[in-house]
Amino acid sequence: MNCYFLRHGIAVEPDEWTGHDFDRPLTHEGIERMKCEARAIADLSLRLDVIVTSPLLRARQTAEIVADRLKLRDEIVEDKRLADGFDTKRLSEILGEHDKADAIMLVGHEPTMSATIGRIIGDADIELKKAALAGVALSDASAARGKLICLIPPKVLSKLGRL
Repeated sequence: MNCYFLRHGIAVEPDEWTGHDFDRPLTHEGIERMKCEARAIADLSLRLDVIVTSPLLRARQTAEIVADRLKLRDEIVEDKRLADGFDTKRLSEILGEHDKADAIMLVGHEPTMSATIGRIIGDADIELKKAALAGVALSDASAARGKLICLIPPKVLSKLGRL
């Protein structure tokens, strides 16, 4: 199983947002850049079976932009385990529920996504920037260990999406 981790796009900064953090949206720039990045993700031909997203608005918006580009809107699943406290245990639970998938995308937040990726690829120290994409090849849905197959910064995805 290939598991792709996508951090949500550029969102309104917390100190500039007066509402509940759950409802903090992508900025206009964040939306436009995600559309560009979604074109690049489509060109990668990841053959995703499902997109699982945090229910927080900025992650949902990110997932919807990518899903629309990949024509996978009906394959979006919200999962609160991606919102707060995401870790290897929760990853394993999510993957176990989608164990028939050959490729899955998880859309979530920092710092838990980087920490989880780092743990499953051998206690590596990585940083997933906003709208960055990481891919890990897992031997099975238990997600105990995996091999990093890609780590694409947002600037590269944006550039590729403009070609």
